[in-house]
Amino acid sequence: MYLNHFVSHCKIEKKLSEKTIEAYTSDLKQFRKYIREEFDIHDFRLIQREHIKKHLVHINKYAPRTVKRKIATLKVFYSHLLYEDCISENPFDKIRINIRVQKSLPSVLSLNEVAAILKKLQSQKLGALKTSMRYRQIVRDIAIVELLFATGIRVSELCFLKRSNIHSDFSTIKILGKGNKERIIPITNGETINALEDYYRLFQEKINQNSFFFINRLNHRISEQSVRHLIKKISQESGIKRGITPHVFRHTFATQLLEANINIRYIQELLGHSSVNITQIYTHVSHQRTSEILKLNHPRNLISHN
Repeated sequence: MYLNHFVSHCKIEKKLSEKTIEAYTSDLKQFRKYIREEFDIHDFRLIQREHIKKHLVHINKYAPRTVKRKIATLKVFYSHLLYEDCISENPFDKIRINIRVQKSLPSVLSLNEVAAILKKLQSQKLGALKTSMRYRQIVRDIAIVELLFATGIRVSELCFLKRSNIHSDFSTIKILGKGNKERIIPITNGETINALEDYYRLFQEKINQNSFFFINRLNHRISEQSVRHLIKKISQESGIKRGITPHVFRHTFATQLLEANINIRYIQELLGHSSVNITQIYTHVSHQRTSEILKLNHPRNLISHN
């Protein structure tokens, strides 16, 4: 009962993403299973500090990032129970938890890699019959890749984008991001605008019936998984050996703006980050790439040791 109520709260009131809700549900079901099997407790309200401490030992086998997420889920859940007066005190109070997660720099694409992906898609478009479903799909895929790179939006934001949130001349898009925060992102590149216009011309009738901008062959909203599969497939076909996801385009967008000396606060606004501290990770990527460029191209390398 409490789990279902919490999930409904996350969906309806907090409007969290499907991915977040799935993670919350999975973590809480795992926690419930452990508590039932280990202590024969079937009511979340009866769980005490010592039960949670033993659960923390139990999940310590996972990677630190996963453990941190599972703990965060439980904290949010018990804060909700306390707020709803289902419990009189939070069992997480006075439990000290310090989990160090090694920060990894986000993966980014080089401009040559982005160009290779777009070139491959254009090649596939030229090779497809214009009246075929395959041609229509490629035109859609080009629009997706162009928009991901041009705006740095999250894959969920792309999939839930509606025609009504796109300016009539495709010069801006309005995004409803995390925490129901709206942001306007300009689209200034002519190739990106052309790709969106080409896609809309082909799918206009279906889009207007559906309301979502990017649709699948069944004329439903395209799923996040479909976009991930598309990006993985076209990246491999373009000769990129490492794993590429839609989020890599977001990282690339932010890093390229930093390298162009765009103010980090403006990048924060474009990405929809709640804090500039989150955006700061890209400064490390930018500095790392600057070092690599200098190492290869510094003029001191041209001076001999004779």
